[in-house]
Amino acid sequence: MPCGQQESGGGAAPGRYVVGVDVGSTVVKCHVYDRAAAVRGSSCRKVESLYPRPGWVELDPEVLWSQFVGVIKEAVQAAGLHMRQIAGLGISTQRATFITWHKRTGKPFHNFISWQDLRSAELVNSWNKSLLLKVIHVIFTVLHFLTGNDRYLAPSFLTFSTQQTSMKLSWVFKNIHEAEEAARKNNCCFGTVDTWLLYRLTKGSVYATDYSNASATGVFEPFTKCWNPALCNLLSIPMSVYPPVKDTSFNFGSADSEIFGVPIPIMAVVADQQSAMFGECCFHPGDVKLTMGTGGFWNVNTGEHLFASRRGLYPLIGWKIGEELVYLTEGCMSDFGTAIRWAQDINLFTNVDETEKMARSIVDSQGVCFVPGFQISVNDPYLCASFMGLKPSTTRNHLVRAILESVAFRNKQLYDIIVKTVRLPLQTIRADGGVSNNSFVMQMTSDLINKKIEKPANADMSSLGAAFLAGLASGFWTDKEQLKKLRRTEAIFEPQKDSEEYKPAMDIWLQAMKRSLHW
Repeated sequence: MPCGQQESGGGAAPGRYVVGVDVGSTVVKCHVYDRAAAVRGSSCRKVESLYPRPGWVELDPEVLWSQFVGVIKEAVQAAGLHMRQIAGLGISTQRATFITWHKRTGKPFHNFISWQDLRSAELVNSWNKSLLLKVIHVIFTVLHFLTGNDRYLAPSFLTFSTQQTSMKLSWVFKNIHEAEEAARKNNCCFGTVDTWLLYRLTKGSVYATDYSNASATGVFEPFTKCWNPALCNLLSIPMSVYPPVKDTSFNFGSADSEIFGVPIPIMAVVADQQSAMFGECCFHPGDVKLTMGTGGFWNVNTGEHLFASRRGLYPLIGWKIGEELVYLTEGCMSDFGTAIRWAQDINLFTNVDETEKMARSIVDSQGVCFVPGFQISVNDPYLCASFMGLKPSTTRNHLVRAILESVAFRNKQLYDIIVKTVRLPLQTIRADGGVSNNSFVMQMTSDLINKKIEKPANADMSSLGAAFLAGLASGFWTDKEQLKKLRRTEAIFEPQKDSEEYKPAMDIWLQAMKRSLHW
């Protein structure tokens, strides 16, 4: 359904509705849902990233705030509703993008620094090669050996990455004097996107985050469920800057009535990947969610068991609802959607819908490989985006097929790591995100991993997950069993080819990837 349009089928019936907003890396989307979880009205606006220097990625906080408020108003209007009919608001946000501001004035010290930002690459590289980090590895390896406690396993493998908040926050306090001075005087507030929006919605009366967003910063300790004092001491980050951490499905207060005309209850804040997991109803240990959007994310529900970071996978808190706390294991690959959007920008194709037909119009990529500049499990921020194997006979179709194949190959790569690392039988695999609409990628991924993959009717799972969580907190829906009955599956992709048939092409792609490392 196009953004800003009303769902077909007549005007809005009287009653109450929930709103789910997803503040993503490329768009801000809002959907209004009825009790059947059907979309009654939608709106979206493009997120404009700023690139002040090579490798830097920022967002203007005032522009993002305006877009956030705008899509909510537009979606409710498109649904033919009044704001007073909204039972609750759920907010899903991109993770690890953060801002700092003055506690008394509310004035930001800088723009949002995106999770995609690479300004801390040199700092990350320096720390990962440092003698101190090697000593930490040895100490915690010994502690894990002596105690058998998995809590000591994660520090024994500790490596920093540019996607983590910790190094970029350390950079802020080293390079922005006003922030460092305010932090010394306990006047500095740190917030991911959810915290900033909560602060603005309540005009400064609510300063908080939830467990899912906190755990995605790399500064929050999932074992102890607290901000990590040892890490903060190591990086000279004052503990006073962090917000209180609340349940995911929780009454955070109400939006100030001046913003929407009435006070709308804010009933959930959640990180986007965890929100998509909840929207897919991956509630049981072994359930798997694959999101292919701006980035690529594999998430496995591990229930009450927390798996320590290993082989590029890392533990997260999925959500906390009352006494229930669910852990996830995640693997991440950046630039899924970004690579496809870049290809469109340089006119390899006009419409994304063409790419599937272009890829199927040829039998293979003719040996052409595409390696996007993402951070894979080896965590190399200097990976070089590249096409390899180009020939005079190479056409646009070969280039497009190579891009789509790279998505499926990376899915296979990460799936294999998950199978070897996560000591749980994997159950249902459900995919979402814009790239999941491409059946070439979906079918090739299914073939490569030799597993069935479900695709929901609604690919905007982060919005739906936020709405589900808000609906549970407000009593709009009763429990997760009711939510499971609201799921709608659009397609099921089952393996059609032996994965061995792809081995020659994937071997060539792996060679191309190795040659693009450490550029």
